[in-house]
Amino acid sequence: MIFINSIGSITPNKTIENGHFQCVEPLYKELINPIQLRRMSRILKMGLGASTICIQNLPESKIDAIIVGTGLACILDLEKFLFTVLEGNEQSLSPIPFINSTHNTVAAQIAFMHKITGYSNTFCGADSFDSALADAILLLNEDANQVLIGGIDEYSEYHFFMNSEEHDLKNAQFGEGAIFFILEKELKDNSFAQLIGVHSFLTKNKKCNNNLFEIIKTEITLFLKKYELELTDIEIFVSGKNGNCFSDDIYDILQRDFFPHSDTLQFKHLCGEYMTSTAFAMEHTARHLSNCTEKYALIYNHFNLVNHSIILMKTSK
Repeated sequence: MIFINSIGSITPNKTIENGHFQCVEPLYKELINPIQLRRMSRILKMGLGASTICIQNLPESKIDAIIVGTGLACILDLEKFLFTVLEGNEQSLSPIPFINSTHNTVAAQIAFMHKITGYSNTFCGADSFDSALADAILLLNEDANQVLIGGIDEYSEYHFFMNSEEHDLKNAQFGEGAIFFILEKELKDNSFAQLIGVHSFLTKNKKCNNNLFEIIKTEITLFLKKYELELTDIEIFVSGKNGNCFSDDIYDILQRDFFPHSDTLQFKHLCGEYMTSTAFAMEHTARHLSNCTEKYALIYNHFNLVNHSIILMKTSK
């Protein structure tokens, strides 16, 4: 069994600035050395801040591995570097923005800051947090005792406009966030919830139709069967609805056909749409389950009707 024993997060908490959900950031100098702060990008501050909060909430922690999922990583640093290339005609370029834009920067700096010398891995793309979660489960089922796992992405105006045009996301508000968890095999008094399993899959069809619905329903049914569960065992259905009329039908149909008996939780009205929003969903669900007794919760989310993820959780009590 795997338990969520600590959470550290920097999230929008419903805060909307300039048309998108923007993280409410803490006073970083209380979490990070002020001398180092001056050279850090915003996403790096968010990642180090959230992971530090997570570790501080479990003072006795001895982290065996760090796993980070990120859709676009340090996208603003990359954009800064590319603009410098264009504006400077490829002359007199500073390498710092390029170095800071690599996807594994956050995991590497967390390891350096907290002197963690074990396994470190970074997954990228729209299913990156789900892949990171699957990796963490494998490690814990082998010989790891504590795994620090996180999902992190920052908002980019240019990326938002490209996605809006390409994927018809004009009706969805984009967001960002940095959420970290410490997963352990040991149940503790302050455990938030039990993590049962995770499953992700891809579909080619980018339109809501019967074929897509049947694929998703089959994947959910087989996933639950793996844990000897039926649809009726799910008491909380966590829906990834984002306000986009082109893709939200999936959630409504699942709720109607599969989970009419279940309570429904939504989360993107709090954090917005972004590639690792399932990390926010897992935090939101874990905090909800911590106040419940003996309940199963299933998170279903998709990104652009292509990347689909399912996370199964249960109360730790």
